[in-house]
Amino acid sequence: MRILMIEDDTELCEAVSAGLCAEGFSVDTCADGEDGFYYLKQNIYDACLLDRMLPNMDGLTLLRKARANGIATPVMMLTALGRVGDRVDGLESGADDYLVKPFDMRELIARLHALVRRPAGAEPNKILKCGDTSLDLSELVLKGKAGEAALSKKECELLEAFFKNSGRLLSRQMLLGRVWGAGYRLEGGI
Repeated sequence: MRILMIEDDTELCEAVSAGLCAEGFSVDTCADGEDGFYYLKQNIYDACLLDRMLPNMDGLTLLRKARANGIATPVMMLTALGRVGDRVDGLESGADDYLVKPFDMRELIARLHALVRRPAGAEPNKILKCGDTSLDLSELVLKGKAGEAALSKKECELLEAFFKNSGRLLSRQMLLGRVWGAGYRLEGGI
């Protein structure tokens, strides 16, 4: 699962990123509201952790702007502002969840899993289908009329992007960001 963390506290970013990476998450971070909005627009993240107090664009403004632009990525506010009014403002601005600092990493991880959980009745083994072809995300196997093929993790992530965006034209930037990370730069160009 790829997470975008928009937080200006460098130490917190490093600690949370390390904890999430240890649990198998992939984490990209940025410390500025405007940069965060740029990365969120790429539509390559499964979820976003968003602080409220950020330089250049505060978290609530960023979130309202994202929702107004049709960005549906699940967002969890991760902030020190914990009064009832603060939480209500965050949720009414478009946040899907709100966690007050300090927090326990176990709770953050559980909430992230809940945030992106598939609706009831979804296949538990994470199989995506497109036409007569299926992609097993947990087993890294592509199956179709011609048989099946074992995939590398990167191949599976790339195909996942295609399966989840069937019929849509995907930019090179979106694919590179989704599979290799938002900061990835292609050497030599294509």
